[in-house]
Amino acid sequence: MNGLNIRPCEQDDIAAITEIYSHHVLHSLATFECDPPGPEEMAKRWRSALERGYPYLVAERQGEVVGYAYAGPYRARPAYRYAVENSVYVRADSARQGIGLALLQVLIQECERNDFRQMIAVIGDSANDASIGLHQRLGFSMTGTLRSVGFKFGRWVDTVLMQRELGAGDHTLPS
Repeated sequence: MNGLNIRPCEQDDIAAITEIYSHHVLHSLATFECDPPGPEEMAKRWRSALERGYPYLVAERQGEVVGYAYAGPYRARPAYRYAVENSVYVRADSARQGIGLALLQVLIQECERNDFRQMIAVIGDSANDASIGLHQRLGFSMTGTLRSVGFKFGRWVDTVLMQRELGAGDHTLPS
């Protein structure tokens, strides 16, 4: 995407990602969090991801952070150590411009470099066609819908699960 730079997140990006995420917490079903975390909490989450070997990226255009993406553990137990869950958030005024696609493409590449084998998308709201379509475009398959597992904005909300193989997937043993 012309003029878009995908790079590792840095400490100076925390204010921008906090603002982006806060908008999604307050106005969307992309996250089931109800109270926006502050910059200190977002910095703690960022540091935790990096310390545990997960990629955390930002998309920058004309010197401004317009989106971010990261991977984290799918589940905490050791047997899940080769599976990651992805998260992608784009600034509201920059939606549907290919930023999420660019972020997720690089995130997939970074996870493959780290020998992760499966990527799971946990998508808030079965009506979230943009996120479902983005993941389908990058090779994710629908694995299921958990009906009415969230309650936000006065209504029950589904969670959609999608999955994509990374690298050799389950065709070889991990190193």
